[in-house]
Amino acid sequence: MGAGLAAASAGADQDTSFARFLNPNRKWHNNKRIIILHAWIALLLITSSTSGYDGSMMNGLQSLQQWQDDFNHPSMGRLGLLNAIQNIGALAGYPFAPYLSDGIGRRKTVFFGAAIMLVATALQTASQSVGMFIGARFVIGFGLTFAANSAPMLVTELAYPEYRAPLTSLFNSLWYSGAIIAAWATYGTFRINNTWAWRLPSLLQGVPAALQFSLVLFCPESPRWLVSKGRDAEALRTLAYYHADGDEQDPLVQHEFQEIKAAIEFDRNVAANVGWRSLIATRGNLKRMRIIVALAFFSQWSGNGIISYYLNEVFTQIGITDSGTQLLINGVLQIWNLFWAVLAAFMVDRLGRRFLFLSSAALMTFFYTAQTICFAEYTKHGVSAAGQAVVGFVFLFFAAYDIAFCPLVVSYTVEILPFSLRAKGFNVFNFVISVALVFNQYVNPIALDALGWKYYLVYVCWLAFEFVFLWAFLVETKNRTLEETAAIFDGESALEKITHGETAQETPDIYEKSVQKA
Repeated sequence: MGAGLAAASAGADQDTSFARFLNPNRKWHNNKRIIILHAWIALLLITSSTSGYDGSMMNGLQSLQQWQDDFNHPSMGRLGLLNAIQNIGALAGYPFAPYLSDGIGRRKTVFFGAAIMLVATALQTASQSVGMFIGARFVIGFGLTFAANSAPMLVTELAYPEYRAPLTSLFNSLWYSGAIIAAWATYGTFRINNTWAWRLPSLLQGVPAALQFSLVLFCPESPRWLVSKGRDAEALRTLAYYHADGDEQDPLVQHEFQEIKAAIEFDRNVAANVGWRSLIATRGNLKRMRIIVALAFFSQWSGNGIISYYLNEVFTQIGITDSGTQLLINGVLQIWNLFWAVLAAFMVDRLGRRFLFLSSAALMTFFYTAQTICFAEYTKHGVSAAGQAVVGFVFLFFAAYDIAFCPLVVSYTVEILPFSLRAKGFNVFNFVISVALVFNQYVNPIALDALGWKYYLVYVCWLAFEFVFLWAFLVETKNRTLEETAAIFDGESALEKITHGETAQETPDIYEKSVQKA
């Protein structure tokens, strides 16, 4: 387990921290251009709302009698296909998404994905058959792949360094904002006695895509992408405009700009990070991909998939059969989830990635074990209190899940990848998630129906394995710039080259004194 101790110590040296370049008077609440930048970032963050909306909507639709009647009461394999088809559509988009992100730019790729999702949402809302509904959901997943590949990268590459980690962590946390809207939309429409009971929630799924389609082309492009295309002057202007009120000689802007150029040059000439094979071509990249693939699987195979897509099945098995009650609990659960995920997103630099991940894995194992015991007691002995306790432990389990696996899996993945690998590596991450989801969505309803509470034991064992893996291999990355974070995996020489190159800027006395006083 020596790897765990090494991982724990990584990042402890903060000599390369960007903090010494920050203007202490420039904050998110008092600087107009940072406020504008955060408004653009908010437009990108809602991408994950579409995915969150989908999971919660499908949970809600299964509790709607109108939807069940219109689609012939789907069960087992057909129900699994209805849930999984969006991720199957996403799989179809993965071969193309990183090429668009790196080729035409981050914001144009988001626009392209939003346009596809808008058309698909209209088809889903107008569905006249289960086949049309399935086809529309496939296309939604296909379009979402492009937006979800580029949006978080653009967030992390645009953000003011002081706020990069929490803002990028908010990307996946806002999955629950979509889930909340869908949960309460289906709760509000289940009393409608016609097809609009399910068509209206389907229509609302297109709202984030509509906003992005209308506005995202006005958003600034990634300075990293601009430098990679030889547009250095434009990249410098973008950094200066949003990070330093237009001052291109600001020490923070110069520090960022020189690190970006050094990192991209290092990738081109030293690391040879070109093409898909480069993802596993070096020891550093192998370490990255080991963590990224594991996090992708863990984020979906921690027992959360049963509740996220088949909550009504779980409720039915513990005696909660009323549709209104199921929808109400689902709505409250999503608000609970959003609270914990957002809280954790703002604590990532204070508490650190390792602390949050390890705490999450340990608490999930405990609460899932307790949930399994209660489920077994209700199934075997019909103890009503045990059934009610399952609901309580579902809430506690998700609080544990939300403090790491919601905010950190995306932000940690994009920050440990160097620019030249970021689109492809993040695409692999999303691909693995989709594969895990498709498996879950097909297998979970069948296994839950066949095994009942015993199926939970599989996840209890898996959660224990997750804790051991994270302790051994997860590297701490808090309080570093994006370039410094990515370079940790390539060794001290790479980190030294990027952070202490010939173009490194000295800290002006005025900022140094301000930091010392603070």
